[in-house]
This record gives sequence, structure tokens and C-alpha cells, in this order.
Amino acid sequence: MSFRGSYTVCVTPFDAEGRVDLDSLRRYVDWQIAEGVHGLIPLGSTGEFLSLTRDERAAVAETVITQTAGRVPVLIGTAAEWTDEAVALSREAESLGADGVMLVPPYYSSPTEAELVAHFTKVAEALSIPVMLYNNPFTANVDLSAALVGRLSQVDNISYIKDTSKNVHRVTELLEACQGRMTVFAGYYPWESYLAGAEGYSSVMSNIAPRLSADMFTRTVDGSGEGRAIYLRCLPLINALAGDLYVSATKAAMGMVGQPMGDPRPPRLPLPAAKRAELHAILTDLGLLAEA
Repeated sequence: MSFRGSYTVCVTPFDAEGRVDLDSLRRYVDWQIAEGVHGLIPLGSTGEFLSLTRDERAAVAETVITQTAGRVPVLIGTAAEWTDEAVALSREAESLGADGVMLVPPYYSSPTEAELVAHFTKVAEALSIPVMLYNNPFTANVDLSAALVGRLSQVDNISYIKDTSKNVHRVTELLEACQGRMTVFAGYYPWESYLAGAEGYSSVMSNIAPRLSADMFTRTVDGSGEGRAIYLRCLPLINALAGDLYVSATKAAMGMVGQPMGDPRPPRLPLPAAKRAELHAILTDLGLLAEA
């Protein structure tokens, strides 16, 4: 199985008491698939994985995999600061039926290149499913350079990368460094990244507008070239979901489009009123508000 297209980096729904809401998660999975997404990635940054217990992470992974039932690929976020924990989470994901795992670098220790190679290699060698690296220098305190990713692409199973460097030229650098061994997913700026050779989008906006995100891919990469118009329509939403309040903004927007997922867990707070008003205006322009 190869991964390409618009993959939603899934939120984790909480109920009014702040507990993981697995029933809402099941409904969310069915809605996402019905709207045409090409894959799902629960337990990434948008899924608040650092704010979940070990048991909750397992429950979310199992629920998404079971509810998806093979209709689209599911990659489980299995990042951890300790390599052995990342191995355990990744093996668990494989045993539950995941199609792959996604790993951001250890996010506190600021590892060296040698430590990153050792970390990712140990995880990959413990699995028979693909590993998607996740480069997010803004949260992980380390930037996976194209040269380093080229080294890692020589490890069996490390064959995908989500790049959130905000440097679209990095797509070109990655493809050159990896010599066909790595498929690039955009983290930001999907349309420009597709033109540079990315074959997927790890999409936050797809939580709110899954159909638009999927259509942007198909009409840019596989179709009529109308993807730029969709992208320009969606760019205000993409930008509104970026930055430090991305989880709070995503959950606020989901409530506005009729897919409530609860508030984020502390220390995150619900989106401030001024930001909510801006988001409401953007969703109004896109025709996505539930009351519309």
C-alpha cells in the first residue's frame, strides 16, 4: 500500500467532562471518509497526543483503525521522547492493524543528528509497516535537514515524510536527497508543495473541510488543474489554523461547522472571542457554517 492524497491529522474529541469521546470519534471517522479523505492520522499534534494517557492513546488508535475498517489508510502518531516508548507505541499500532506510523523527533531533548538516526532506525527496525517522519522544527526544536532525511531514507520502512518547515523548496531538496526512496507530504502550503513534487498533504484544515482538502489534491495532482482556485479559497482557513492556537482554533471551527469535538485539554484554553469572530467570518465566506 502506498500513501498519497489528503490525509486528515485528526482531532481527539472530548466530552463535556473532558473525557475521550469514542462515540464521537467513530462518527467523525465515518464523516471524514464519506467526505472523501484519502487517509487518517490520529494522535498527531492536532490530536493532542501529549495530553492523553497511555491507555487513551491506545483506545483512540484502536477506535480509528476499527471504525475505518480498511476503507482508507490509517497512520498512527506514535511519537515519544524516549525511544523505547516510541518502539512500544509503534508495535502496538501495528498489532492493532495500522497501515503506518508517524513520528515527530523527540521534542524536548533537542537530539543530535546521530541521536536522531539511532532513534528513527530503532523504531523502523522494530516494524514491518512504513514510518512517516514528521519534521516540525517549530515544536520539536530540531529541523530534519534534507541531507539527514536522505540518510534516513536508506533505512527500510522509513519511506514518507511530512514536512512542516514552511519552506516549499525543501520539497525539492528532499526529493533530490532521497533519490526516489521517500514520498513527501506537505504540512503547510499544499498547492505549492504539490507543484514541487509532494504527493500528499497532512491536513489540519481537513478536520473542518475534508472535501475541499481532498479536492485540492485531486484537482492539482490528478486532475484538471483547478486546485489553485480551491487553495486560494482555503488559504485564509489554513492560515487561521496555524500558529500556537492551532488545536483551539481547529476545535472551535469544528463546532461552527456542526462537528463539535469539545474543548482542548489544559493547559490549552478555548479559542479567544476575537479569534472566534475571525474564524466565523472565514467559515462564512467558505459556506461551511452549520447554520448555512
